Amino acid sequence: MTFKKTRLVLGIATATLTLGAALVSPQAMAHKTKKAHHHSTQPSYSKVDALEAQVRMMQDELAALKAAQTTAAPVAAVDTAKVEELDQWMASVKAAPVIEKTKDNMMFFRGGYGHANGTRGGTLDPTVVPGVGASVNGVAVGSIADKDAWYMGAGFDFSLNNNLFGLMDDTEVLAELMFDYKELGRRGQNGLSVQEVGVVNSLGFAMPVANTKTATVNQFTLAASPKIKFMKGSSFRPWIIPVGFEINVVSPPSDAITVLSPGMQFGLGADYKIWKDLYIGADARYHQSLGSIDGVRTNGVTAGGYLGLGF
Repeated sequence: MTFKKTRLVLGIATATLTLGAALVSPQAMAHKTKKAHHHSTQPSYSKVDALEAQVRMMQDELAALKAAQTTAAPVAAVDTAKVEELDQWMASVKAAPVIEKTKDNMMFFRGGYGHANGTRGGTLDPTVVPGVGASVNGVAVGSIADKDAWYMGAGFDFSLNNNLFGLMDDTEVLAELMFDYKELGRRGQNGLSVQEVGVVNSLGFAMPVANTKTATVNQFTLAASPKIKFMKGSSFRPWIIPVGFEINVVSPPSDAITVLSPGMQFGLGADYKIWKDLYIGADARYHQSLGSIDGVRTNGVTAGGYLGLGF
């Protein structure tokens, strides 16, 4: 619109200049003729001067219009480029897929089955008491022989990174903090005690008899592990724990009254989003102690399910 107005003004100005030139030429010729023959009067000079002043004014206006047009052209070009860039950005935003935002952290509650690689040992040892044998008064004396257990626990997943630190897209790195309680299915006699029963050995000491008190054979585990979770954005997400650290508190304690047993854990599993931020999942883990702690061994596996809540 501004360009059309400018062209219109230029057209009018050009026509005016042409008309002015046509008017000036006869006046100038007449002025020369009268000057040579009749010596024209002062009023003729005034009209010519006024017309020349108008022509100069119009020329100045034309020059100003051209300068304004030259200055405004780059500004208009910049504005046009900005509008085009904004249109392209809006088009890209509209074309982008809609991704539902999820809560990356999780609290989970777990439970299932546990199995030890071997007998755990502890204050139910020794298996044979010198001078007593493997049983006292018909009550068996021996180590914690049961290997099967059940467990329950809970934990937290805290999201750290969404692309495996730049190595793999849609692969999340989390920090897992977990604790669980494990109880073996069998309770045994809690060792031997020396009691006066009226029977003494050849040295005059009272014979040891079996303690009739039972002990719950259990274990508490606290673990911290890195967790790598695949397929971010999907409802089904498998994961692995390459290696994690755990510390176990055992009861009954070892023969040396040691209750702490450090170790490692390795795991794999998967969870599925069933509704909003509610998940169900299953996992299996292998637990490896760093060695036999005063006769106590905590190596074994756990497998079960869990219920997760995103936050």
